Amino acid sequence: MTKKILIINGPNLNLLGEREENKYGKKTLDEVKKNCETHAKSIDLEVKFDQSNIEGEIVTMIQKAKGVFDGIVINAA
Repeated sequence: MTKKILIINGPNLNLLGEREENKYGKKTLDEVKKNCETHAKSIDLEVKFDQSNIEGEIVTMIQKAKGVFDGIVINAA
């Protein structure tokens, strides 16, 4: 059975590739998502990729993941 992983990205990560490229790089969050999905598929994982700028929404995502996902990866910011 394929394991399901939730990847949560925190505040301001939607701006990857748009600001301070010398610090955060040129890769956008969509590119990071595609890389994660490609790698996950190669190792038989199913991933759901999400992002919020609101910490309370992130808490809700975590709570809703219970019983749905086998694990969570959080990139807080």
